[in-house]
Parts: sequence; structure tokens; C-alpha cells
Amino acid sequence: MQLNVDVSGQGYPLLCLHGHPGNAACMQVFTEKLSRRYTTIAPDLRGYGHSRTTQPFAMIDHLADLSDLLDQLNIQQCLVLGWSLGGILAMELALQQPQRIAGLMLLGTAARPRGNHPPISWQDNALTAIASLINKVAPGWQWNIDTFGQRSLYRYLIQQHTPQAYQRLANEAFPAFLQTSKPAQQALNQALRAGYNRLPDLEKIAIPSLILCGECDRHITAQASHETAQHLPHSTFKQYPQTAHLFPWEIPEGVLADLEHWLQTHF
Repeated sequence: MQLNVDVSGQGYPLLCLHGHPGNAACMQVFTEKLSRRYTTIAPDLRGYGHSRTTQPFAMIDHLADLSDLLDQLNIQQCLVLGWSLGGILAMELALQQPQRIAGLMLLGTAARPRGNHPPISWQDNALTAIASLINKVAPGWQWNIDTFGQRSLYRYLIQQHTPQAYQRLANEAFPAFLQTSKPAQQALNQALRAGYNRLPDLEKIAIPSLILCGECDRHITAQASHETAQHLPHSTFKQYPQTAHLFPWEIPEGVLADLEHWLQTHF
């Protein structure tokens, strides 16, 4: 499949893979800064953003799409930054094409993803809809954050309810959610039902890897991310306190500083 892709900057190639629901725009928190030193490549995965499809597919098809994309761009080797689902695909690429992947930056992800999200009530959904619609009209409005945002499902996605984070939710997360296709949702659900677990294979990934996570992540727990780091032979692990699954939008300056330090140290 021909993926929609945003390519920015010049330098060593850095493939940036979004999560679910997401799209290339959700990775701007990384590409806006990292494209000053790297060529950042941020695709809309199949079934997300502008990479539209109505046909059913499996998670493995994402890997074929990404391999084809690298071929089209004539990229022989690259770094990969993956957030959530994107991190899982990054590990899969490293296992499938070890000669092509030079290093991994894995955020809010795990080789055996586990969550501890509480049951969702109709009130949760209603408050989230209200908070999202108001936030889309008035991004980062403190009254909406205090009145609806912190009582909605956003309370599990973020811990630091800043206007900055809510602006990202309005401008990037909300459109990405609306653009996520049913086949993409089905492909993810199928993989989760199958009990995805790549921990036994991680010892084969001999490249440097950085694993970052939020202490209060309810979608993929910090414990699951730490477990992944322990199974990767050449890993660096960091957990951010008082943050959740969307921690790059909560504390972008700190996350970017850590990414740049790791890159400068290893490459």
C-alpha cells in the first residue's frame, strides 16, 4: 500500500511511527525538533490518517508497508522512533530486518503489552465527548480542562492537565481519532486477542535501544515497558513520574532532551 508520509529535514534517516489511534501529525512533537539534525520520516500507517483503506488487513501488513516505504525512499539503514503501537512495529522491524535498523527509541510501548485501565462508563464517554468538542473549539481552555477534561477519559491518558497537552489533543489527537478506520481497529484487536508477546525474541535485537514510559500509564503499564527494557540486551530505560500514556505531550521538553542526549551518546 502507498502510505501517506511526511518527510522533513536533512541527515541520517529517522523513521517515526505513531500509535493507535494516531497519524503522522501526532509525531510532530518529535519531528519539529529532531528534523533539525535528522531526516524524519513520519508515515500514516495503513488505515490511519490519509493512508485510507476499507479492506481488512493484519498487523503484519504494516511491516510490509514500512519496508516498501523505506525501499521507495532508498533508505538502507535508519533509526526508528515508535510510540505505543508504533513501538511494537519498531521492534518487529528490528527483528524482521536487523541489518536495516540501527537503533530503537520506544515510548509508551512493550513487547508484551499489558494495561490496567478501569472499566469505561457511559458518563466517561459523555464527559470525554463534551471535553473533546469544547477543546476543539477552544484548545487548551483552562475552564474546560478543570470542568470536563479532568473528569473525562483524558484523566487516564494524561496526568499533567496543561493547556499545552490539551492543544495537542485538539489539533492532533482529535483529527487522528476521527480518521482511524474500522479495519485498523479490527487489526489491532485481532493481535491483542491473540496474546501478543515478543519477550522471548528480544535477545536477538543487538542494537542500542531507549525505552521511555509514563509512571501512571494505564494503557501500557510502566511495568510492561520496564519488562521490555530488561529483555533488550543494549537498553536504556527511563520512567517519568506523574505522567501517563501521552507523556510526550505532557512534558515534551524533558522527553526531547532525553532523546537527543541518547542519540548523541550512541550515534
